[in-house]
Amino acid sequence: MLKIGIVGLPNVGKSTLFNALTKRSVPAENYPFCTIDPSVGVVPVPDERLDKLSALSQSKKTIPAVVEFVDIAGLVKGASEGEGLGNKFLSNIREVDAVIEMVRTFEDPDIIHVHEKIDPLFDIEIINMELETAGINKPTLYVLNTSEVSGQISQEFKSKIPGPYLEIDPIFGTGLDKLIVEAYKLLDLITFFTTGVDESRAWTTRRNSTAPEAGKAIHTDFQEKFIRAQVISYEKLIEAGSLVKAREKGWVRIEGKEYIVQDGDVIEFLI
Repeated sequence: MLKIGIVGLPNVGKSTLFNALTKRSVPAENYPFCTIDPSVGVVPVPDERLDKLSALSQSKKTIPAVVEFVDIAGLVKGASEGEGLGNKFLSNIREVDAVIEMVRTFEDPDIIHVHEKIDPLFDIEIINMELETAGINKPTLYVLNTSEVSGQISQEFKSKIPGPYLEIDPIFGTGLDKLIVEAYKLLDLITFFTTGVDESRAWTTRRNSTAPEAGKAIHTDFQEKFIRAQVISYEKLIEAGSLVKAREKGWVRIEGKEYIVQDGDVIEFLI
């Protein structure tokens, strides 16, 4: 399972965001949200396509794709040289596949800022400098914690953020679904589906995966013993109304080992 680390300076809302994400998850019958340890959680990826496929197939179970989030210890200036929990921070961040960099944009006299001032761009510079000094460069999504912010964040400030970003209020839970989806994209992942009476399930694979490579997500046999796959796009299956009708229309294709799986493909692997 691929991991995304939530990083930032102390007291910027990382744990609040982590808690909001994990509380939001909805258990699936045999793929429940789980907290692996106090700072690691598995969260479903919202995808209305899966719900529609499940309804179409009258599936007994609906199992979403998931992302693992890791709440990483707060970073301080000098972490790359072992300051604070620097060594723990860096070892944790090396284990994740991508980074959500959380930045505080609000003033609150009751929540002390480690640098005693609210300067989000300075905070970003500190974090990125420590990561670069430690030789870590990973895909990054910037998250602006807008809790208690009065008024809009200026466009001038937004234009200086060195990468894609989202505005999130973790206390009220606004923007969380979009964050989960964007985090999934950050890992350059796509979703394909299997569907039937027993279950409809969303599976994860890297973009540009061949059919056997994607099949590995289900079982290693699907890669090693792959013969062919029956494929239809989600849109065409919904339009047909059932797999039977889709086959009658000739919309279900037979694909071989070289086929590149597309986001939204509904696949039956044959081995």
